[in-house]
Amino acid sequence: MPTIHITTLIHAPMERVFDLSRSITLHKRSMLHLQEEAIKGRTNGLIELDETVTWRAKHLGKIRQLTTRVTEMHPKDYFCDEMVEGDFTFMKHEHHFKQIENGTVAIDIFEFGTPYGKLGKLLEKFYLQRYMTRLLRLRNSVIKDYAESEKWRVILD
Repeated sequence: MPTIHITTLIHAPMERVFDLSRSITLHKRSMLHLQEEAIKGRTNGLIELDETVTWRAKHLGKIRQLTTRVTEMHPKDYFCDEMVEGDFTFMKHEHHFKQIENGTVAIDIFEFGTPYGKLGKLLEKFYLQRYMTRLLRLRNSVIKDYAESEKWRVILD
């Protein structure tokens, strides 16, 4: 099972980064190129513990749906969302936040698995791991951009 680990330094308060990271609205903005939209469950605002969101987007040439639930949350420090329904056999995304002197370190740990046996394992290794890493880095760059400028006010105010 692939595990992606990404660390992002964001020069902004931890609470702001935490809230932007769980913003459905900001996530949609970061994935415009995939025509990603929240279609069921929490579709705007800040997702909370035990809430679900169903996303519809075009990935790998096909419209797909993925439903996740926030399974754990420690405000400002950590939250975890896990797949409830979708094309993966398993998906877990941990979001960790650590306050440092000049901002926040955001740490993403993303694990997933694919069906299709050996073919799925090859797909994971040679394509999906890089694809998902690029998506997570893009999402984090948008969070960083909003958190470090006044743009965050459009999302959180």
